[in-house]
Amino acid sequence: MLNELKITLSIVSCLHIYKKMEHLIKINNVSKSYGDYKALNNISINVPRQSIYGLLGPNGAGKTTLIRMLNQITAPDEGEIIFNGEKLNRNHISEIGYLPEERGLYKSMKVGEQAIYLAQLKGVSKKDAEKRLKQWFHKFGITEWWNKKVEELSKGMQQKIQFIVTVIHNPQLLIFDEPFSGFDPINVNLLKKEILELRDKGATIIFSTHNMSSVEELCDNIMLINKGQKVLEGSVYQIKQDNKDNSFEIVLRNSKPFDLPENFSLISEKTDSNGEITLNIKAENDINPNILINYLSEKGTIISYRELLPSMNDIFINKVNSL
Repeated sequence: MLNELKITLSIVSCLHIYKKMEHLIKINNVSKSYGDYKALNNISINVPRQSIYGLLGPNGAGKTTLIRMLNQITAPDEGEIIFNGEKLNRNHISEIGYLPEERGLYKSMKVGEQAIYLAQLKGVSKKDAEKRLKQWFHKFGITEWWNKKVEELSKGMQQKIQFIVTVIHNPQLLIFDEPFSGFDPINVNLLKKEILELRDKGATIIFSTHNMSSVEELCDNIMLINKGQKVLEGSVYQIKQDNKDNSFEIVLRNSKPFDLPENFSLISEKTDSNGEITLNIKAENDINPNILINYLSEKGTIISYRELLPSMNDIFINKVNSL
């Protein structure tokens, strides 16, 4: 009995530690002012481990201030930032990789030489840096640029180099600020694949962007910030569920003329060349959509049915404009 009690207590203790450490970043009641301007006002967020966390907001919302705090370029006036269970401090710098929106490489240096130098600044030995970098250069198809000067590279090529040197030291936290800026669609997909792979290998990623389609594609959770205040936070799935308006798209074939049942309104109707009708219908709150499906199944053949969820772009615009 005593041994069983010890095992139970040990399991409870482990669960408590796991619960405490399940978030890599905990930002608690952080505020920051510049003179009379309140850049951040009592912001609290939790960034789960091994996730992609979207940091969203219009220009001037406070995103850059928050990123600067995580990089310890500036400090909060109030509140605290916890990194991996400890108060954020200088020892954590080597555990963070930051790709800023405004890129910057030494134009006259050779690519490989500069990449090795930057990797060494992040604590990677010269030998390991060269080995890792050549693997990344091969993966990105840029091995022929190793001995070229940075100024000879296109903007997209330079951004690939900066992405590589951001992740080369395998940090726990990666912060990407508009990482796809200036890339063509092929290279955007390449970077998306690498970002997802980095997460799957254990990295926690903070992803700041204005591209809402990338948010929907990549992010597990998001925070929307505006005028220094948190407007919205949660999983992308749950936020879309919470902001849906009970709209549905139904495609009918061989339908008879009909009027919609009570508590349903027609938003739009389109008939294609095959005679199939696409209906966009909105239901009043708490109305079971099965009522509509059963009704329409008697008026024609239902080809498809789906609930229409708002896009993150629509949610972003609505939330910001409503403030």
